[in-house]
Amino acid sequence: MLDQPPSLTNVNAPDRAARDPAPMKFSAIPLLVCLLVPVAHAGEHERELIRLVRQDCGSCHGMQLTGGLGLPLTPQALRGKPEETLVATVMYGRGGTPMPAWRTILSEQDAEWIVARLVEGFPQEQR
Repeated sequence: MLDQPPSLTNVNAPDRAARDPAPMKFSAIPLLVCLLVPVAHAGEHERELIRLVRQDCGSCHGMQLTGGLGLPLTPQALRGKPEETLVATVMYGRGGTPMPAWRTILSEQDAEWIVARLVEGFPQEQR
């Protein structure tokens, strides 16, 4: 029965333990850095999307997204509309209206994120 969990020493080098009594320890810092960099980038990307919606979309849909030249983009106004249809509207625009296609600067994943936030209540831009 083991009193301690096995160390990360090389089992093929038993003499190493004799030379170096301190067992090798795993450092979680590089792993955490690798995991947090994409999260930090994701947060930055989301802030950019929030700014885009508040500024660019807001120029037609109203700075509070309550309507203007374009329809309101509030949770109440979007209730019952299929999210797939809303994503398609963001990506491909609406023919015969001033609503442009955003597919040249947004990925479908970006459009899905935007629509999901609009349906739940779009966040304010952080300064």
